[in-house]
Amino acid sequence: MITDSENNKCSEKIKKGSQLRESFKMLDASFFDDTEVLDIAREAKEFNLPIFAANRKLVASENGGLHKPSCLIFNPEWTDKHVGNASNRISYPTHSGIQKPKTEEDIAFMSMLELGELIRTKQITSLELVQIFLKRLKRYNPVLKSVITYTDELAYKQAKEADELLAKGVYLGPLHGIPYGLKDIIAVPGYRTTWGSGIFKDQVLNIEAWVYKRLKSAGAILVAKLVSGSLAYDDIWFGGRTRNPWNIEEFSTGSSAGPAACTSAGMVPFAIGSETAGSITYPAARCGVTALRPTFGMVGRTGVMSIAESLDKLGPFCRSAADCAVVLDTIRGKDPDDLSSRYFTLDDPFSVDIKRLTVGYTDDAEMEVVNVLKSKGVNMVPFQLNYTVDSVQGILNFTMDVEMLAHFDEWQRTRQDDLYEAQEQWPAELHRARLIPAVDYVQAQRARQKLIQEVKKSFTVDAFIGNATDWERVCLGNLVGLPVIVVPTGFKAISRPPSEGTRRRTTITTGIYAHPNHDHIALALAMAYQSVTDHHKQRPPIDNLGPSDMKLE
Repeated sequence: MITDSENNKCSEKIKKGSQLRESFKMLDASFFDDTEVLDIAREAKEFNLPIFAANRKLVASENGGLHKPSCLIFNPEWTDKHVGNASNRISYPTHSGIQKPKTEEDIAFMSMLELGELIRTKQITSLELVQIFLKRLKRYNPVLKSVITYTDELAYKQAKEADELLAKGVYLGPLHGIPYGLKDIIAVPGYRTTWGSGIFKDQVLNIEAWVYKRLKSAGAILVAKLVSGSLAYDDIWFGGRTRNPWNIEEFSTGSSAGPAACTSAGMVPFAIGSETAGSITYPAARCGVTALRPTFGMVGRTGVMSIAESLDKLGPFCRSAADCAVVLDTIRGKDPDDLSSRYFTLDDPFSVDIKRLTVGYTDDAEMEVVNVLKSKGVNMVPFQLNYTVDSVQGILNFTMDVEMLAHFDEWQRTRQDDLYEAQEQWPAELHRARLIPAVDYVQAQRARQKLIQEVKKSFTVDAFIGNATDWERVCLGNLVGLPVIVVPTGFKAISRPPSEGTRRRTTITTGIYAHPNHDHIALALAMAYQSVTDHHKQRPPIDNLGPSDMKLE
């Protein structure tokens, strides 16, 4: 005879099994029956949970992914060919005959190579350049909201050292004495590294980022830590939202907001940003600057907040493609503490014979670029990347969100995400990521590999021209590891301009894409285009702000 107590236990077991099956539906695992899910829950509690806890204790007690990287390494290379001598450096063009402009405004908008020639010929000192750019940073930051920390003391110290070296006849190269800014996910000892987040706004990391060390050894002068969107997501940070110098009523978009806005506004000659999924390409396009997202693994990431170890890249925002080439040549190389970085060669982009190249152009390419390159002897052909993988955006989201959550597990578990600046961004995405099974993360990587193989087979040209901010292409390029350089190609009227007229403009850009480890091809083509156009030399109307374009005093 069955007692009421036994009946109740049976009912509770059935109820619990049904509830668990509902939970399993969120994992697309509803094929288990009630008895099986109860067994799974019991065994998971007994076996899995202790392992989860042990692993978290070992590697996940700190946020940001600065330490204890994964042993799973993404390699974007399409060939097993020996890399050759990766330590060889490119030959830079000379700018002999350059004379120092009369105004600080004109100096501020010179290219990095031009400024380098002024330094080399002692027409200007590094100290003078630091003063000019710090003045501009402090003048325009209240409006653009593009700077987190000024590094005055460090900048003056480094400038003094650079000037003293030059006085002794020691010239370190084209970056000698040149000011620049770093996105504030890159650690510099003695200064805050806030990751753009109010939760971490007082964080000081005793780490010297590898990219900072490379620039310091080349004689470059750090003048500011520039805005990163909060935890490297879009342009919202704990101090507000970064604006676009070309149209102050727009925001810069993308988490490398500070590097893009400051370079565009002549507040720094160049800056280093990062991209996981669009954070170089989007703000560069919005703010109208030349910027390079290099091949994955080209630049070491030690000391840099990590979103996704298999996607994160560092790259330069500059006045020109030539400047991007110089900066990339300086910061590339094997970082011993970043397992994804490699001894990539960088063939000299200044020596590429573009007449020997076949370059495709997609339906959304800017035809001025196509026509200019064609006039220079490049074989231009219509082109389209063909692939059958129809879940590119989903693969990117699974990859990015799961890897991000691994680096910010503690942040979510302690509910610091409740204090995040934009709840619809990382908090919402990482809540969903908590329910992505390990099996399906691996399946996403298998689908990613299929995509890579299909893109490799379809990429039959040396490079191609196409929209740099098409979301599908942004996802694909980052999953595959393709380099792309964003190139300004013109301007158009803003939407709803004031009746009395305006100098504000919407920038037009395009992307030049190359095979992995062929960044020099994209750079060479961009330099060829910029050699006969001046879109990249235009200056935004940052002294004329708002709908009435009132002058900034």
